[in-house]
Amino acid sequence: MKRLFIILFSFFTLFVFAQTPTQTVRGKIVDNETQSELVGAIILIVDTGKFLRNTTSDVNGNFRFENISVGRHVIIFKYIGYKDRSIPIVLTSGKELVLVVELLQAVVQNKEVVISAESEKSKPINDMATVSARSFTIEETSRYAGSIGDPSRMASNYAGVTGANDSRNDVVIRGNSPLGVLWRLNGSDIMNPNHFGSFGSTGGPVSMLNNNVLDNSDFMTSAFPAEYGNATAGVFDLRMRKGNNEQFEFLGQVGFNGFEGGMEG
Repeated sequence: MKRLFIILFSFFTLFVFAQTPTQTVRGKIVDNETQSELVGAIILIVDTGKFLRNTTSDVNGNFRFENISVGRHVIIFKYIGYKDRSIPIVLTSGKELVLVVELLQAVVQNKEVVISAESEKSKPINDMATVSARSFTIEETSRYAGSIGDPSRMASNYAGVTGANDSRNDVVIRGNSPLGVLWRLNGSDIMNPNHFGSFGSTGGPVSMLNNNVLDNSDFMTSAFPAEYGNATAGVFDLRMRKGNNEQFEFLGQVGFNGFEGGMEG
């Protein structure tokens, strides 16, 4: 009897480890100008050119994919009278991906003309920022060399931007003093978003910013819009992301400067 139990338990263990991790992708599709919901839009998920699944948006413009394998995919959005849009995504097993997708209306003058477009990844979120500005994702703050989840250290990898030294995250943009860098979070100016920052500086050894609560944000190096009147060197316009409104999610991690735990929902 004991041998039979061990054999059955071994098969159960193999079955558990053979499961493929999956995740949920959901969101909402709206018009870029009116912010009204787009009903019946077609959404497709592809993986390296291979079609995975498709669905349509409901009466509220919402869509949902469940049990999508984790990893890198591309979501394609199509709607009659609007430009197609493709968005690369990275799914992780510990967190749902929630998107708010805006589609642009397409002006078609000839039935034989087909218009399709993809959004530029580095296009700034602020429509008034036209030159020397780009947006960055939270994934980039972890993927760039030496960034360790810090937006300012991540920006040191861009052309014309360098760090003062390895012990602090001050950024020198086109030779300008780090004192001229403006930090802003959800429209409010921040004097210095760092622990142990020096008086009158905008940098420090350890950042206070947690990239787990930030959304895609803008980084500007010159030609700032009028709303950034206090900036002379550069601007970090940060935005906080929206939490999961359907279920609880938990986070835990350990780093060189401590440990972190989080919950949302």
